[in-house]
Amino acid sequence: MNSEAASVMLIDDHPLLRKGLRQLLEYEDDLDVVAEASSGKDAIPIAVELDPDLIILDLNMQGMDGLATLQALRKEGVTSRIVMLTVSDADEDVVQAITLGADGYLLKDMEPEQLLEQIRRAVTGKMVLSESVAAVLATALRKPGPKPNAELNSLTNREYEILSLIAKGMSNKVIARELDISDGTVKVHVKHLLKKLGLRSRVEAAVWMVNQQGAKA
Repeated sequence: MNSEAASVMLIDDHPLLRKGLRQLLEYEDDLDVVAEASSGKDAIPIAVELDPDLIILDLNMQGMDGLATLQALRKEGVTSRIVMLTVSDADEDVVQAITLGADGYLLKDMEPEQLLEQIRRAVTGKMVLSESVAAVLATALRKPGPKPNAELNSLTNREYEILSLIAKGMSNKVIARELDISDGTVKVHVKHLLKKLGLRSRVEAAVWMVNQQGAKA
């Protein structure tokens, strides 16, 4: 295992899809599948314990669906980037996923090479979208909505510093190197600043921060 590799967790109720995705990722030195789960219920305690760099989450699962799983993961304080991988390009699914804290939305009909490229982009802190859902998601992000408890003054200097780097698209690992602190310390700060600002995900935090900076300009 490459210590520099990004840790990835797969959550999907189709064993064949999980197996195919794992095999695709195992060929890549910079991506390391550290866990799998076949249901949202099973996934939550594993994700909380491991807090991987990236979680790839199916939308249409039996029982606890992807959106309910996403909501529960964010509620539990999981700061991993979470990317939905699904067959649904319905507007309401796309908007609801990003509202609940997803960091991307990809369709299962993508070519493997495209999927790998998007997964790598997600790991580096970028929002990843399949082409057909990009416009819907962009519209949803452009109007992030007011956050009454989103006060920059409530952040510590370190939290503000980390939020500024998140807004530049930096991953936890890059932020840790930049500030000469551990990945774990960065994750704790991210959890605290998201809670203080009433935000659900790093992407929402980045958009909010950019809007704040724009308002000051």
